[in-house]
Amino acid sequence: MQKTSISPELNNQQAESGRVKAEDSRQDAEEGRVEGERLRELGEAARVAGEEARAAAETARKATIEAVRATAETLKATLENMKVVEEMRRTLREIRDINKLDHN
Repeated sequence: MQKTSISPELNNQQAESGRVKAEDSRQDAEEGRVEGERLRELGEAARVAGEEARAAAETARKATIEAVRATAETLKATLENMKVVEEMRRTLREIRDINKLDHN
């Protein structure tokens, strides 16, 4: 059997090539990690924005409920005032009718 010998220069080239590939792999892994971190931060920002939007919507919902309640109270008061005015008109008609009878 014949031994094949690899020249030291070829051996060094192969070793250097392996180191370069390993460094490229480490660089790719680091870029992937950085991109993953960036995406995680974007996801967190989106989550926070969503939570803020939810809180704003809840505040708006409560304000709407209060506005509806206030409107209902105003309508109720208006109805009561209309009932009073109608009762006053009825009373005035009765007085007018009684005065007509007294003058005849």
